Amino acid sequence: MITVTSTPDLRIGVIGMGARSDLASHAHRPGEGSRVTVVADPAERGRALARERFGEDVATARSVEEMLEAHEVDAVMILAPDFAHAGIARQTLAAGIPTFCEKPMAISLEDADAMLELAKEKRARLYIGHNMRHMPVVRQMKAIVDSGRIGRVRAIWCRHFVGAGGDFYFKDWHAEREKAMSLLLQKGAHDIDVIHWLAGGSTRRVSGIGDLAVYGGITDRRDNSDRRMGEWYDEDIWPPTAQKELNPVVDVEDISMLQMTLDNGVLASYQQCHFTPDYWRNYTVIGDAGRIENMGDGAGDQIYIWTSRRSGPGRPDDVEVTARAEGGHGGADPSLVAEFLRFARSGGRTEVSVIAAREAVATGVRGAESIRSGGVPLEVPPVADEIREYFDGGQV
Repeated sequence: MITVTSTPDLRIGVIGMGARSDLASHAHRPGEGSRVTVVADPAERGRALARERFGEDVATARSVEEMLEAHEVDAVMILAPDFAHAGIARQTLAAGIPTFCEKPMAISLEDADAMLELAKEKRARLYIGHNMRHMPVVRQMKAIVDSGRIGRVRAIWCRHFVGAGGDFYFKDWHAEREKAMSLLLQKGAHDIDVIHWLAGGSTRRVSGIGDLAVYGGITDRRDNSDRRMGEWYDEDIWPPTAQKELNPVVDVEDISMLQMTLDNGVLASYQQCHFTPDYWRNYTVIGDAGRIENMGDGAGDQIYIWTSRRSGPGRPDDVEVTARAEGGHGGADPSLVAEFLRFARSGGRTEVSVIAAREAVATGVRGAESIRSGGVPLEVPPVADEIREYFDGGQV
């Protein structure tokens, strides 16, 4: 039984105590509006971590079903692996519970659309954890674009150098198509959403090329399900071909490149590589009166702005410094959770868009399918008008 209370603290249920479970710590503020009251995780290790992080009085459950049957919650946070998102969300949305689902919202377009349909049918508030919409570098680039300084956006290029790719994504379930579909979802969903947000449109046609160029040739394999990433992560491993103890199954691409045509005519490209020495994102936004490009994506890094023909390499017309903020992902994580908690309690529109989260999944899925079919261009189906209007209207 689920009851929304009028008590000061929202009762938060957390599902999954894996790599992104630190997000739930931002929701545990007893006496300040929300507290984690129950955690569901099938592993005793995860339940023990919950007690360590949230206190011995936090309730634990071995499954989502057990949590929903035995405990009343006002909102839930789904922080389980990607392949479990849709199945868990079906249960929490069917129960009418405000639901935070970590991105990507699903690993198939069909599951993403089913989540939208169910949330609308049950009038259950759905929120997807696209934290980059709260990152200072992205928000500042968005403000520059919206100001009109570079004119109308015509093209966006994004290069994502994933220097920790071997440790982050090729030693556990992320390396398997069956469980991740493609790293164009796990990693690319972030960037595709940002591209769409900066461009003011969504991809309707995509084509791609890619390869499992490096990690597929490493034969040293191990089942790492008994460990967490912190136990195998080693930043001193170099070059990437020196990696050991990769997941037994490795069949996702470690380098991918997409070309996208958006519904408003903007052209975009996205490149992702998991064996670079450096780890950062570079966005270039080209308008018909200038362009911007971020030189780094952390606090104190710079955004270059070119608006005259007299500018050149290293000589932008203006420079904006990326703001500092406290918390993970440049301060984005606490802002993300704060927005969800406000939304769970009061509803209304949010900076994070559920429709855009679906569009990121759709583009990533179709992009991966294009890569695996020789680069053939594929159409990305739009969301039905009534679904878009409901979610864009604040899920009223």
